[in-house]
Amino acid sequence: MVDRLVESLLAEKLLDDRRYVANFIAYHAGRGHGPMRVRAELRLKGLDSDLVEQSVEDFPSWLEELEAARRKKFGAPRPNEYLERMRQARFLSYRGFTSAQIRSVLGSAVDMED
Repeated sequence: MVDRLVESLLAEKLLDDRRYVANFIAYHAGRGHGPMRVRAELRLKGLDSDLVEQSVEDFPSWLEELEAARRKKFGAPRPNEYLERMRQARFLSYRGFTSAQIRSVLGSAVDMED
């Protein structure tokens, strides 16, 4: 009985991992979460790793979401001082953005190794 129900839902496209992953990524990106964090959460849910990886890579606006998260937390002006850049970089790193993405928004002077 359960197998027939699952097959029926799959046939009607009401149960679709691709759509779930796409919606999950869009929702969490909109909340200021970066690709590393989203990828980890999707893997914990037991979804196909190839599907997760491809969907995260295909999401078009990680940099825009990073900038929105930065602006929401710290305001519009970009930091001029090193300590403030590092503070913002740590926050964005915690949110799951990559070092390369953070450097592209905050400037190449950010050293994520500190």
